Amino acid sequence: MLRRMLFLACCALALPATAFEEPARGTQLRRDLMDAMRPIAEWNLGAPVEFVVQELRVSGDVAFAMLAAQRPGGGLIDIRTTPMVTRDELEPEYIDGPSLQALLKRSGRMWVAVNHATGPTDAWWYWKEYCPIWHAVLPEVCQ
Repeated sequence: MLRRMLFLACCALALPATAFEEPARGTQLRRDLMDAMRPIAEWNLGAPVEFVVQELRVSGDVAFAMLAAQRPGGGLIDIRTTPMVTRDELEPEYIDGPSLQALLKRSGRMWVAVNHATGPTDAWWYWKEYCPIWHAVLPEVCQ
């Protein structure tokens, strides 16, 4: 939660005009982006999942997503019982909840999460090396 608050605080700073958009609920673009994230979420958190969009930015063929995962209808996900803990033996205390972030790229007619993390404890996307490709959706990083 602290990471999200810091991220949003950074976004609130005066930035040059941004070239990204947030796809509206119910649009095909938004569904396509969520469909790209779903296999990652289900592999790490178990199925089924639905997303609460915290941040979703698209510009041309690149996107940035910051999502909270939950069970359908708003059910909480117990990190201790997720595949990323039971199968991969990750320590639950080092996972910052059922959150997902991703840098996505359109490949043909589908979106691919090129870089992603589930429950990270840092803002891994805040790395200048991502700027050549994702500068339009990460303006606070790529100034």
